[in-house]
Amino acid sequence: MTSAIDMPSPAVPRLIATDLDGTLLRDDKTVSERTIAALAAAEEAGIEVFFVTGRPARWMDVVSKHVHGHGLAICANGAAVADLHADGKLVKVRPLGRDIALDAVRILRAAAPGTSFAVEMTTGIHYEPAYPPLHLDPGATVAVAEKLLREEAPGAGAPVLKLLAHHAELAPDEFLAVARAAAGDRAVFTRSSPTALLEASGPGVSKASTLALCCAERGISPAEVVAFGDMPNDVEMLRWAGRSYAMGNAHPAALAAATGRTATNGEDGVAIVIERILAGL
Repeated sequence: MTSAIDMPSPAVPRLIATDLDGTLLRDDKTVSERTIAALAAAEEAGIEVFFVTGRPARWMDVVSKHVHGHGLAICANGAAVADLHADGKLVKVRPLGRDIALDAVRILRAAAPGTSFAVEMTTGIHYEPAYPPLHLDPGATVAVAEKLLREEAPGAGAPVLKLLAHHAELAPDEFLAVARAAAGDRAVFTRSSPTALLEASGPGVSKASTLALCCAERGISPAEVVAFGDMPNDVEMLRWAGRSYAMGNAHPAALAAATGRTATNGEDGVAIVIERILAGL
């Protein structure tokens, strides 16, 4: 696969879809001045920019001020669309059914003993005592997953966006393979963390499928989209977009899915491609 610098300038797109962690963001979770300028220039040229991430809406503050125009971001691997101009208000939710989540918990407990779980809802995250939370949430409920997913009455609980599963001993890709083999017919399993932390969404829910819905609402075809990503949760989006770029630091699955390759997130790989697109106008 050639690098982005060796490739001819891509055709002018109508929409740029970019992952955040490991892609648009540097390793210190900031956005470089060069990238900020490239995003603003793309919007000024009439190209919409969508942030498409595994992060929940409440963790979008790092880029919220860089969303112009529509103000929308696709969060939680496609389970939610948030309006960042309205403090992350969710305008579209594609939930994971609690019955499906409970099935996934049961199956993974048997297939990979030692798995611990967290449940991401529209109201926040809740987790099991053994689950290692990445960010301490004072509002979280700590209990076994079966209790976290139980409702007092059908429909009474907040919608579930995704189920998270962590294993302290399995290698990340091994854990993903185990989960897909055991419960892949129940939910969509992927990963974006360098650790053995999996994310499960409802059937058919992914970054790609929600991006496709948002594009269809705007009359934008896959051929008019340029996408960027670096991890397995970006694979479907990279395949769906007419032109896609895996980062120089990307997982092999993302590299295989993309039509091109750019520099690493620390080298402003997204900005390099955007600048080349705009230079061709």
